[in-house]
Amino acid sequence: MTDNDTITCERFLPHPPAAVWKALTDPDLHARWWAAGDIKPVVGHHFTLDMGGFGRQPCQVTDVDHERLLAYRFAEGSLDTTITWTLQPENDGTRLTLVHAGFDLDSPMGRQAREGMGKGWPHVLDNLATLLGQAA
Repeated sequence: MTDNDTITCERFLPHPPAAVWKALTDPDLHARWWAAGDIKPVVGHHFTLDMGGFGRQPCQVTDVDHERLLAYRFAEGSLDTTITWTLQPENDGTRLTLVHAGFDLDSPMGRQAREGMGKGWPHVLDNLATLLGQAA
């Protein structure tokens, strides 16, 4: 779902929050479902994500609540957006919510990125679900 300058995707994953958290924060696993980069769940940590043809995007972790919340600035200096992952235990799994916010809709690049990522995020979450299924 896309709303103004924000993309929100929600997915139930039949895996415990610890497994989902590990996939979000372990660089080796992260590279297998989305993008290679030295992500670490440490507030202030600077890292880059290799977005292929879109280049290496600088990021910085802004908020961490172990196995509950991970937020970081994404594409600092170009898109300047924020990605927030929220993990909620649900039955025997995890309700994962992604909020990608802050697209500059006054710029062609911001509008194009929001449109492309709005279509792309569901596929990225499919990749995450597949990885978690393989690891289970």
